[in-house]
Amino acid sequence: MTRCWKLGDNVATDELLPFQYMTLTTPSELGHHVLENVRPGFVEQLAPGDILICGTNFGCGSSREHAPLALKGAGVGAIIAKSYARIFFRNCINIGLPAVVCPSAVNEIQEGESAALNLAAGGIEVQSGKTFTFDPFPPFLLEYLLNGGLINYLNKRQATYNGLTGEEQVPSRSSFNG
Repeated sequence: MTRCWKLGDNVATDELLPFQYMTLTTPSELGHHVLENVRPGFVEQLAPGDILICGTNFGCGSSREHAPLALKGAGVGAIIAKSYARIFFRNCINIGLPAVVCPSAVNEIQEGESAALNLAAGGIEVQSGKTFTFDPFPPFLLEYLLNGGLINYLNKRQATYNGLTGEEQVPSRSSFNG
C-alpha cells in the first residue's frame, strides 16, 4: 500500500506543472516541479508509487503531455479521480500512469491514508479495510498500463512479431532527448 495525497476539483495542467518548465524534456527533470506553485514542497514529501486522490475535471487546461510526464517523473504511481479532462486521461494511459475513475473512493479516502490498486480487477483497498470498485480498464488499455505505456507495449509487440528483444525497436520518449 502507498500513501494518498488529496487534491481538489479542476486542477489544471498549468498547476500540475508551471508553464516555465515546458522546455525541460525528461520526466525526472519535469518531476522536480510538480505542484510547486500550488503546494510548495510536495515533491520532497512524495514517495515512489504514491497515489493522487483528485476531484472532478482533473488535468483540465492545456493538452500538453508534460503534466502527466511530470507526475510520473515525480514518482506518482496512480491517480484516482472523480473525472478527468479527456486528453489528460489519455495522455496518462499512453505513458503508463494509471488514471482511475472512482468517485466513491475520492469521497472517502483521506490524505495520508494508504491504499492499493488492483487494475485488472478494478479494485481499491484502503488501510482502514474499506474497499472500492471501479470499472476495469478494457484489455488493450490494461496492456498499455502493465507494459509502462503505449510505446513500451508496441516495442514488446513488435519484438515478439519479429523475434527480437524489442529494445531496439521504437525509441522511447526519453531517448529523443538524450
